[in-house]
Amino acid sequence: MQPKSYLVIGGGLVGAASALRLQAAGFGVTLIDPGDPRRAASFGNIGHIAAEQVSPLASRESLRTFPGRLFGLGGPLDFRWRDVGLWGPWALRFIAASDPARHAAGQAALTAILAHALPAWRRLAEFSGAPDVVGRDGHAVVWMSERAAEKGLKGWERAATGSAAFQSMRPDDLAPYASVMTRAPVAGIRFSGTAQVSEPQAARDALMAAFRSHGGEVIHARVARLATGDRVTAHLDGGGVHEAEGALVAAGAWAGRLMRDLGAEAPVIGERGYSVQSAEHGWDAALPPTVFEEHSMVVSRFTSGLRASSFVEFGSPDAPGDPRKWRYLEQRLVDLGICFSPGPDRWVGPRPTLPDYLPAIGRLERDPRILYAFGHQHLGLTMAAVTAELTAALATGAEPSVDLTPFRIERFG
Repeated sequence: MQPKSYLVIGGGLVGAASALRLQAAGFGVTLIDPGDPRRAASFGNIGHIAAEQVSPLASRESLRTFPGRLFGLGGPLDFRWRDVGLWGPWALRFIAASDPARHAAGQAALTAILAHALPAWRRLAEFSGAPDVVGRDGHAVVWMSERAAEKGLKGWERAATGSAAFQSMRPDDLAPYASVMTRAPVAGIRFSGTAQVSEPQAARDALMAAFRSHGGEVIHARVARLATGDRVTAHLDGGGVHEAEGALVAAGAWAGRLMRDLGAEAPVIGERGYSVQSAEHGWDAALPPTVFEEHSMVVSRFTSGLRASSFVEFGSPDAPGDPRKWRYLEQRLVDLGICFSPGPDRWVGPRPTLPDYLPAIGRLERDPRILYAFGHQHLGLTMAAVTAELTAALATGAEPSVDLTPFRIERFG
C-alpha cells in the first residue's frame, strides 16, 4: 500500500524540491532539517545547472591525473589525513568504479538524467512562483595561457557533453574580460544548454516558501536515527519523535548512517568545496559564469555578489574549514586582477558523493515505504528539480521519466 504521508529528511535543494513535489502530489509531508542553511552544499555552490557534466569522475583518466591534482602540488584535490578511516574504504570503491565498463555505464546513466535537468528546473521555478530563479543560458571555460588552452581544448573536443554543446570563443567574445581582469583570457569555449540560478539560497528559499504554501510542515531538528515498524519514526537529537507512513532520505553527506539504520549500505562521503564571496566587485553582469580551468576555479556573479569556488577535499562533513584553501582562492583572484573584497564571506560545505559518482535515487527494496535521493556529488543543484520529479513519480506509482536502475542504492550491496 502506498504511504499517504512522508517524512523528508534533509532540506537542501534536493530535499526541498522533492518535499514540494510530494506535497503538491497530495501527500502529507513533514520536512525535517537542522535549519542551518550554510551547513550543506546547497548554500555555497556556484549555481551552475551543469547539463554538460555527464562523465563520472570515477574513471581511469581521474586515476591517471590524480598525482598532479594534489593540493600540495598546487591542485584542487586534498584529503584530510585524520579522516582516512572515512575516505580510505571509499577510495577503494572509487578505484573499482573507475573500470572502463562501469564508467561507460555511468556516463550513459548521467547522460539520460541530465538531459532532463534544465527543463525540470524551468518547470520547478515556474511551479514555485519564482520563474526568474533560473537565469540565462550558458557558461564559459577559459584559459590564461596558450599551453593550457591547447591542452584544454583537446580535452573538451574528446569529451562527452550530453545535451549541452559548445563553440570556441572569438577574440571579441573574450575582450570584455579585460575590463574586469588584468588581461583577457587567450582562449575559451562558450556552452549552450546549461544555465545558472540567480542565487542558490534564493532558489531554496523559493522552494521552501512554495512547500509551506501547499501545506507542508517544516521542523528544524537533527534526526539521530530512523526506525521502521508499523510507521516510519524519526528520533530527533535532544528527544522527540515524528512519524509518517513513509520517508524520503535526502540528507546529503549525512545520509549514510540513516540508511544504515534502515539496513542499506550507502558509502557516501563529504567531498568538500570551498568558496569566497564579495558583495563589492567589478564583474560585468553581461559575463557568463566562468571556469578558469588551469586554476580549477569558477567565478560566478549572483544578485548578492561575486563568488569564486574550488577544491575537492575528502573528509568528515563536519570538520572545520582549512584556511589555506580560502587564502588560495583569494590569491588567485588577486593574480587575475579580479576586484574582490579583502575580507570576503568564506564558506565550506560537503558535496555528498558516492564512489561511482552517480546519485542514489529510488525506493528501498527491503522496505518500499522508504524513498531516497542523495549522493548527487557536484550535481546536487543541477539535478534537484529532475530528482524531485522522479521521487514524486515513485511515490505516486507513475512511470519515472528516466530508468532508475543505475541509481539503486542496492548496487553497493
